[in-house]
Amino acid sequence: MSMPSTALRVGEPLELEDFELALSHARSHIYTRTEQVALADLDGWYRDSYTGYWHHRSGRFFSIEGVRFRTDRGPISEWCQPIVNQPETGILGLLISRRAGVTYCLMQLKAEPGNRGGIQLSPTVQATRSNYTGVHGGSAVPYLEHFRDAPAARVLADVRQSEQGAWFLRKRNRNMIVLADDLVPAQEGFVWLSTGQLLRLLSRPDLVNMDTRTVLSLLPMAAAALREGADGLRAAESTMENWEEALADACAGGASRHSDRELRHWITDVRARTAAVTTAAPMRALTGWRHGDGSIRHETRAFFEVIGVRVEAAGREVGQWCQPMLATREDGIVAFLVTRIGGVPHVLLQLRTEPGLTDVAELAPTVQCTPGNYEFLPSAARPPFLDDVLNAPSGAIRFDTTLSDEGGRFYRISNRHLIVETGNAGEYPGFRWASVRQLIGLLRHSNYLNIQTRSLVACLYSLLATSAEGSRT
Repeated sequence: MSMPSTALRVGEPLELEDFELALSHARSHIYTRTEQVALADLDGWYRDSYTGYWHHRSGRFFSIEGVRFRTDRGPISEWCQPIVNQPETGILGLLISRRAGVTYCLMQLKAEPGNRGGIQLSPTVQATRSNYTGVHGGSAVPYLEHFRDAPAARVLADVRQSEQGAWFLRKRNRNMIVLADDLVPAQEGFVWLSTGQLLRLLSRPDLVNMDTRTVLSLLPMAAAALREGADGLRAAESTMENWEEALADACAGGASRHSDRELRHWITDVRARTAAVTTAAPMRALTGWRHGDGSIRHETRAFFEVIGVRVEAAGREVGQWCQPMLATREDGIVAFLVTRIGGVPHVLLQLRTEPGLTDVAELAPTVQCTPGNYEFLPSAARPPFLDDVLNAPSGAIRFDTTLSDEGGRFYRISNRHLIVETGNAGEYPGFRWASVRQLIGLLRHSNYLNIQTRSLVACLYSLLATSAEGSRT
């Protein structure tokens, strides 16, 4: 099967129609074949005889451990669970270039063992430290040098951000956007897409992966650096793209409901007043969890389970391997309620405490949950606003797409991403309205917006840009 001629123009961006052809072609030689197996049958992995934890024999990559979590915040004060411990900081790097007033992103067509639909759009570099230092014994990570050796002047955004605090123990990844001199040659399995195209593709189910979405949340930071000509860079053309104009409009105008100082005080005050303690626990001490050589799961079969998979892959640094993964029986929901306050777009956020977070609590979406889990939890634990989101009239739903969690550790786990407009701008205990400008400002710092919020922020950019584009046609 021959590659579409448009994809052979090395370094040139693709139109969306040509991207579809390139994606179809890539599926023939970039893939993973995943077979579920018992944990005890995972080559290269072993269970510690005392703790019951699962480790890789290299001592690297990650391990499956047990924790007990205690908190005085929320209706459930204590529980225990398995958790992924991956102390390495990986790189999620997006290489961009500016040409004729348009920003282009170098995207990888990447197949992960847990992906729904096979290939998803990954950042230019998506690699753990074990991967990019060659512990797996595979080939080198393409384009890594653009991020590890980047001149400071070309690093437009660089923030260490959290991963899923319910499933990862204090995991961080370095989210980076780096400016290339020009459109560097796109290797096999990579394509240049404009930022506008990429934002539009967020409406496609399970196509733009979680790691891309968290890096995309930093786009306004990169756009500002380009416009300002920061650190000696030549300032970008004065014209702004559609998505930049839409964001600028969303951030303009009146004041936020709460000042920046008030919002930061709320976050710090909750963190200071909340007791949240995560301690290690052997697998045998995880009440309610059944663990053995096959899998680790809750006795109710709710929440999640740890399974084993054997993987064969093509188009990756390594051709085959085994690993544990987390799986769920139901998709989750992450949702923003949005409204205009004094003409300024605002998002309703909560502060959410999770066992894997570094700093007690992070800003989470209005709703973040797996609905079926609440059949086994006290009624008081049912999330506020869940019914508002699930029963929202179609006219109020501004964005509605199912998007995958990261497919390297999570097996076919997706969340329905919803942005729902409401006319009710009231104040609610444990929640605060934050303007889009404030969200963008907090993204400059670590430990403020959790990964589900950052994923929805990228969807919000897509919505704003699409709405602005529609209003001009």
